[in-house]
Amino acid sequence: MTSWRDLLDPDYAEALGRLPAVDFVNYAAFRAASDAAGATRAAQVDTAGLSVEDREVWSAGASARVRVYRGDGASADGEALSQSALSQRAQSRPAQSQPALLHLHGGGFVCGMPDSSHARMVELARELGVVVVSVDYRRSPEHPYPAPLDDCVTALRWLVDNADVLGVDRDRMAVHGESAGGTLAAALALRVRGEIDLCFQYLSVPITDDRLDSPSQRRFTDTPIWSRAVGEVAWRHYLGELKPGSDDVPILAAPGRAGVDELRGLPPAYIAVMELDPLCDEGLAYAAALAEAGVSVEAHRFPGAFHAASTSVPDAVVSRRY
Repeated sequence: MTSWRDLLDPDYAEALGRLPAVDFVNYAAFRAASDAAGATRAAQVDTAGLSVEDREVWSAGASARVRVYRGDGASADGEALSQSALSQRAQSRPAQSQPALLHLHGGGFVCGMPDSSHARMVELARELGVVVVSVDYRRSPEHPYPAPLDDCVTALRWLVDNADVLGVDRDRMAVHGESAGGTLAAALALRVRGEIDLCFQYLSVPITDDRLDSPSQRRFTDTPIWSRAVGEVAWRHYLGELKPGSDDVPILAAPGRAGVDELRGLPPAYIAVMELDPLCDEGLAYAAALAEAGVSVEAHRFPGAFHAASTSVPDAVVSRRY
């Protein structure tokens, strides 16, 4: 069988020697190094023209940590958006509301934080003219399913509750997730269906199925960043007392288990997968199931790329297309 190295886009070859070895077994040390590197990169990002605020938010008695990106002038008085301030200002709806993007970072459920995707969220807030809310959800194994998803639900409900004062159009709220964040984004769309009308779900290289039984899962056992072995450990951490691959795992933990009837009525979706990623085929299968359920779907399979290749070499031709 052809090796993944034979299929690798030449633009990505030079990055192989500097990619980190993902270690979710000794996750504490790996997470600490990942967090430190993310914080260093985030500190170098120019946020001119944006208001960026880390805060704790509440809805229905639950709390979550978020980072909010808004265009300057959204809070021209410089006042922090405390609950009291939100209440006082909720009576005056801005003349022109913006779309909002709820972002869920990647990191295999184990690592990752808003710093990890800070540069990209700054870019999206600027270029799209949207309010971005990046969720700092709790991480596994200390906080297994459903805790991370609960945090995402709380953050979304807070966004809806405070849309007027944030200047957000409730009819134009999308969820955006990458890797583990793609899992949570898909699960969030399922969980709030009938309660909150999301207009769009963006799922990039999503981790959707704990059964690890697709052709790409069986084939790619030593690929960069994400391999079958990494996925096995990540799922054990995320599912906690649930056993990966067992019948007890619900679709809100692993959306790839959902049948067509369980996917009806979800918001339009964009799904991106990488050819040399164990997650490739399950992402495409989820796209196909959504389409069969009557959901509008656009799916892309990017050739010659491994998991997170676009982050590793952002100037590559395939990365720019992605």
